Amino acid sequence: MTADSTPTLLVVHHTPSPPTRELLEAVLAGANDPEIAGVTVRSVPALGATIPDVLAADGYLFGTTANFGYMSGALKHFFDTVYYPCLDAVAGRPYGLWVHGNNDTAGAVTAVQKIVTGLALTQAAGVVEITGGVDAAARERCYELGATVAVTIAPE
Repeated sequence: MTADSTPTLLVVHHTPSPPTRELLEAVLAGANDPEIAGVTVRSVPALGATIPDVLAADGYLFGTTANFGYMSGALKHFFDTVYYPCLDAVAGRPYGLWVHGNNDTAGAVTAVQKIVTGLALTQAAGVVEITGGVDAAARERCYELGATVAVTIAPE
């Protein structure tokens, strides 16, 4: 972020189902909480997010389904695309992660954490893992995740 620009929170997600879309909307609502001023929130599907998107952002939120014990192919493609070109440029920037699975999210969480560790990103909030249906508690956890990461990059 330069002195004359607004910090940007990049939300990279793969949300193909109604439950994952609902979680994304909760994350975005939290990141755009009216009490958090001075942060631009950009939501970009994983298959559309680019190297310039990553380099221009000051923090990140990643959202994915858990598919066959792993993150979605779309989010993996995103990381494959941006990893080396962004490797040294993003170190220390904050991130948050939410994962939705029908019955297990552990493999997807582990896979994303390995990649963000390699990028030297800083975890700004606990991982939100949701299995099964989406209820008010799940939406609230995602709202808090979005707000927490947005606050970490908000100007003082």
